[in-house]
Amino acid sequence: MVKDMQTIVNFCKSKGFMYQGSEIYGGLANIWDFGPLGCRLKNNVKDAWRKRYIQERENSYEIDASILMHPKVWEASGHLSSFYDPKMDCKKCKTRFRADNFITDVSKDAVNGDALSYEEMEEYIEKNNIKCPICGEHNFTKIRKFSQMFETYRGTTDEDKSIIYLRPENAQGEYVNFLNVQRTTRAKLPFSIGQIGKAFRNEITPGNFNFRTIEFEQMEFQTFCKNGTDSKLYAYFKEYARKFFTDLGIKQENLRYHNHEKLAHYAKEACDIEYKFPFGWGEINGTHNRTDYDLRRHQEYSGKSMEYLDTETNEKFIPYIVESTIGPDRVVLACLCDAYEEEKIAEDDIRVVLHLNPILAPYKIAVLPLTKKQSQKSKDIYRILSQEFMCSYDETGTIGKRYRRQDEIGTPYAVTIDYDTEKDNCVTIRDRDTMEQERVKIDEITKYIKERIDKLKI
Repeated sequence: MVKDMQTIVNFCKSKGFMYQGSEIYGGLANIWDFGPLGCRLKNNVKDAWRKRYIQERENSYEIDASILMHPKVWEASGHLSSFYDPKMDCKKCKTRFRADNFITDVSKDAVNGDALSYEEMEEYIEKNNIKCPICGEHNFTKIRKFSQMFETYRGTTDEDKSIIYLRPENAQGEYVNFLNVQRTTRAKLPFSIGQIGKAFRNEITPGNFNFRTIEFEQMEFQTFCKNGTDSKLYAYFKEYARKFFTDLGIKQENLRYHNHEKLAHYAKEACDIEYKFPFGWGEINGTHNRTDYDLRRHQEYSGKSMEYLDTETNEKFIPYIVESTIGPDRVVLACLCDAYEEEKIAEDDIRVVLHLNPILAPYKIAVLPLTKKQSQKSKDIYRILSQEFMCSYDETGTIGKRYRRQDEIGTPYAVTIDYDTEKDNCVTIRDRDTMEQERVKIDEITKYIKERIDKLKI
């Protein structure tokens, strides 16, 4: 596991996992672009989620709801009236802080700022003479509400423009489509709706690389159920998410549950799964028992009945919802931190290796001709393998240096074509983690790799 964030930031930027957004213009604060390797890694995380949460589950359905929704959706959900962060500014250096996170950080998790009222946060800062970490002064403004909603406008002229919002979460797209999905799939409770998509939040203090950004993706999963079965499902999905992370390869000791001390207005039960990042514990999953709040509110504001008819009992009721949300951007960061290792081979030889689960690795195979004389044969093998796997091709530098380059980006298997390949029609396959090598016939490479990856199915 990487020991500090700057190491992982430099690593990601130099290897092509992530770049600073709009970098040629000096960048835009806390906007990060996923590069060739990062894009593949994140897509592999999303594919693993889709397999686990949609494909393998009975009565689970995926949708892709629009980012822009009717403004009344956000009125019904409560976002327009309550989606605020507590902000304060240092009067001297003008640095802006999110007060609840600031208190949690400066107390080193001894105090949960999220559980405090605005008055209690101000009292804690004053009583403990908390100083600004930037300039060292104790001179803050009062804590004020800061809306997290991004506004935009619909209309072609100034006179007919109307405000709409970039969605701050994906979940409402699943709630407003509850009736559509239930009707078209003929689903019976309990059933689930999931989606992967962008969300936008006007965060006060984004930071810690791509952990907290104003544009991010969510893998949302909502299970609709009958009141009375909700708490059991809530407990089930807490464990379901934890197992998903450990199956991805994240170490159990770097995960923990964090129950919410202060529940949101819609929640009956709420818990996060946090990962131990180099900067501290951070949320990568949220499981919430949202009761019937969301569907009841949409029924009230839309005038449409959100009731479900139980055909066995002939009973009508508004379902409860158990939500399991995972942030793929944060999971990518957790996987990179967890997999990164600087392995001491000899006194003056350090091997950087990324021990990613092969299912998540951007490239599954690197095709490496021993010399350029084997280029044609190697490219033929590359074309065959790339029909089944994401492959990398590298013929520059010594074979040792090329092995190291692939170790750094997490490629689990390297296929080397050498002088004997023309004679025995075999290649050497090297394992990233053990560095052991095995001779395999060319027409058996695909089977060899598949058998090893299939053992690690998520």
